[in-house]
Amino acid sequence: MVEVFADVGCPFTHVGLCRFVARRAVLGRSDVVLRVRAWPLELVNGRPLDPAFIAEEVDDLRSQLVPDLFTGFDPAAFPSTSLPAMALTATAAARDLVLGERVALAVRHALFEEGRDVADPSVLAAVAAAHGLPAPGEPPDLSAVLADHEEGRRRGVIGSPHFFVADGGFFCPSLDIQRVDGHLQITADEEGFARFLDRCLTEG
Repeated sequence: MVEVFADVGCPFTHVGLCRFVARRAVLGRSDVVLRVRAWPLELVNGRPLDPAFIAEEVDDLRSQLVPDLFTGFDPAAFPSTSLPAMALTATAAARDLVLGERVALAVRHALFEEGRDVADPSVLAAVAAAHGLPAPGEPPDLSAVLADHEEGRRRGVIGSPHFFVADGGFFCPSLDIQRVDGHLQITADEEGFARFLDRCLTEG
């Protein structure tokens, strides 16, 4: 198992998870499961994520690195909060880690590839039903999200996504991100990603 603390609304996490899952499939290592835990940036930063700012990051990612991702992203449908989606992920993971990973990927796919508002209870109910889970309560139970936030603080999480294996952590290991003159410059960090995968697969 590889743990990752991340926010559903973080586009860099979406890229990192997609790259990890794709490479894992190529290597035939389905035994290495992601436990996607909550790192709620709206609590970390004290304010909700800005849809316009996220849209800029998405545009930079698509134009510079991943033209095949974020195909249906709609900033107008960006959620006012990502806490309920992370709560649903936690509910799934409590039942089964593989199910938790699938739901974590599904809520991000709904947001970034289908342009759906994952704060909308009907959207989350559809994701839950597709994975054999009951619809989240209204209001949803956020206790697991808050517990992950406290655990992430204790373990020194510095941002989204922050991966952990048994003997160390990796912050955003698949990307090299710099901000130059107010604009992002993003490249794939292949060496860093290879080191990260080696540690993951050794542990797995």
